[in-house]
Amino acid sequence: RMPVSVPAADRRQRSSAAFSLSFLALVFSVTAFSSSYWCEGMRKVAKPFCTGQTKGDHCIHFNSPDPNNSNAVQYVWETGDDKFVDRKFHAGIWYSCEEIINEKGEKCRSFISLTPAADRGVLWLSIVAEILYIILLLTGAILMSAEMCYYRTVIDGLKINAFSAVVTVLAGLLGMVAHMMYTTVFQMTVNLGPEDWRPHTWDYGWSYCLAWASFACCMAAAVTTINKYTKTTLEFKHKRKTLERSLKIKYKFPDH
Repeated sequence: RMPVSVPAADRRQRSSAAFSLSFLALVFSVTAFSSSYWCEGMRKVAKPFCTGQTKGDHCIHFNSPDPNNSNAVQYVWETGDDKFVDRKFHAGIWYSCEEIINEKGEKCRSFISLTPAADRGVLWLSIVAEILYIILLLTGAILMSAEMCYYRTVIDGLKINAFSAVVTVLAGLLGMVAHMMYTTVFQMTVNLGPEDWRPHTWDYGWSYCLAWASFACCMAAAVTTINKYTKTTLEFKHKRKTLERSLKIKYKFPDH
C-alpha cells in the first residue's frame, strides 16, 4: 500500500473541515428555524381580579369575600407599576408564546397573525429564504460528503468541489437575507402589532444567535471549499509546468 502524499492528505483534511462546518450550519439552522426563541422579553399586563381561592401578588384583592357584590368597596393599595405584572414571552418565525398568570403553561399564537398586514409579505419571503437556505445547506453537505467518499480522478473531485462551493456561498447569502428580513419584521411588529401583544422590553434570544452562528459556519465552509479548490488548481498547474519543463529538457538532451 502506497503512503498518502502530503498534498492529498491536506486536501482530505480540508474536505473534512468543510463538511463538518457545513453539517454544523445545517443542524444550527434547522434547530433555530423550528424554535420560538428568536426574541424574548417581558409584557406589562394589568393584574386580574382575584377570584375564588386565588391568592398572591398577581391579582387585585377585594375587601369583601364576595367579589360579585356590587356594593363591595375595592381597596387598591397598589400604585403605579404595582397595578401591573410582568409576563414573559418568546417569539419565533412561526409562533409567539407567553406565560399565563396564576397558572402553569403558556398561551401561544401564530406570529404570522400578529404581524402587520403590510409586513406579512416580507415575513413570507423570510420563511421561503430560510427554507431555501436549509435546502442549499443540505445539498452542499451531500456534495462535500460525495467528494470525501468517492470520486474517480482529481478532476472529478475539483468539479464537485467547485459546485459545492457555489451552492454553499448561495446558501450563506440567502441565510443572511432571511435573518435580516425577520429582524425587520419583528421590529415593525413591536411598533405596529396588536396592543395585547406589544412587549415592554425585549432582546434577541438563543435561536437568533444560533441562526447567525449557522450563517458563520456556512461562510466558513464556503471559504474552506474555495480555498481547497484554488490550492488544488495551483498544484495542478505547478505539476503541469514541471512536467513540460522536464519533457523539454529530455527532448533537448536525449539519452544515448
